[in-house]
Amino acid sequence: MNKLTQSLANTVAARFHYAWIVVGVIFLVLLCSAGIRATPSVMILPLEQEFGWSRSTISMVISVNIALYGLIGPFSAAAMQRFGIRSVVLAALALLALGTALSTLMQMPWHMLLSWGLLVGVGTGVAANTLGATIVGRWFEKRRGLAMGLLTASAATGQMVFLPLMAAMVGAYGWRSVAILVSVVALLAIPLVWLLLPESPSAIGTTMLGQADDHQEPTPTRKNPLAIAFGALRTSARMPDFWLLFLSFFVCGLSTNGYIGTQFIAMCNDYGINEVGGASILAAMGLLDLVGTTLSGWLSDRYNPRVLLFWYYGLRGIALIFLPYAFGLQYYGLAIFAVFYGLDWIATVPPTVRLANDVFGRAAAPIVFGWIVAGHQLGAATATTVAGYLRATLGNYTLSSILMGVACLVGAVLVLRIKGQQAMPHPATA
Repeated sequence: MNKLTQSLANTVAARFHYAWIVVGVIFLVLLCSAGIRATPSVMILPLEQEFGWSRSTISMVISVNIALYGLIGPFSAAAMQRFGIRSVVLAALALLALGTALSTLMQMPWHMLLSWGLLVGVGTGVAANTLGATIVGRWFEKRRGLAMGLLTASAATGQMVFLPLMAAMVGAYGWRSVAILVSVVALLAIPLVWLLLPESPSAIGTTMLGQADDHQEPTPTRKNPLAIAFGALRTSARMPDFWLLFLSFFVCGLSTNGYIGTQFIAMCNDYGINEVGGASILAAMGLLDLVGTTLSGWLSDRYNPRVLLFWYYGLRGIALIFLPYAFGLQYYGLAIFAVFYGLDWIATVPPTVRLANDVFGRAAAPIVFGWIVAGHQLGAATATTVAGYLRATLGNYTLSSILMGVACLVGAVLVLRIKGQQAMPHPATA
């Protein structure tokens, strides 16, 4: 730990807990990651025009990015136990800067697969909701739902901050200018993490926010991260609640990142709304989700998370079924959709994290949640591929929207079956 971190911790100790500084730093890291992850959605049309690549080909590459974003989660959580949070986050930011910078040189689809699919997919997989769950588990005894809500909302805020700017830059300077922008943003985040992110509360001589007197901070493990991640999977997979959470989060990814997050700007273009207009609507939904997800975190500290998830998935399903008809209602149709969908966008994360802690215990929860996030991103990758194929085949997104909406209604029923056991049958980590 550096002297600046300790000095800052001593300065703020009399006013508020340093855990909120950590939340602020990770919020910015996740915000940068979200902006980078959203970038391909404004690149679909320019890449079609410049290289002649089909929308189906581009969607396939994006689906690889989305799948890796989820699959890396449990391994990154395990690596944080083995090598430390700060080291892993710094490596992820360096990978994001490298991958996005290299993409400015691409000429073939496999170039995009290497840069945006592999390098950016792995980097964003580390700087994802699994990181938020790890931070909350390490720094918070109380107000965990609120902290997780704030960190989850960073994904929406990232879209709100970056998408309109990126869409305008694509129109004025071309898609390469956007790749350079997000590469620089990732580089700028590196010194922030290096200077302000201590490894744990004890590293700066403090305790978790709201920590009980008898709490013992977990000691670092020397076990192989792969063994930790797969050990958690083997143990949790024996529990029905794991599969219910996995499948419900599959539906969440199907209906958010994979569909609206990736295809909405192109969908708007089909109805005569340009890239800037589509990105602005997405940004408005991101602003609404900042409110909705933070409120969801606050509610998760107080109410039954299963009931919250039932309403979140049910309302999202209704909104998606309504979407094809919203374009026919001029301004008011999209405004209604944006409000309902925006408030609900990723509000599912805080209650899901709370259920993961209840079912699997605090030590194992971040890693098991990483596997649940893998389900989220597999759903997102499925939606991206299916929606791209149906658009190329049918010429519109109507059937895709209805299918995603019906899947959300099924997810609303699934979450009510989660029992919420209080412990795993066997330890999942060393």
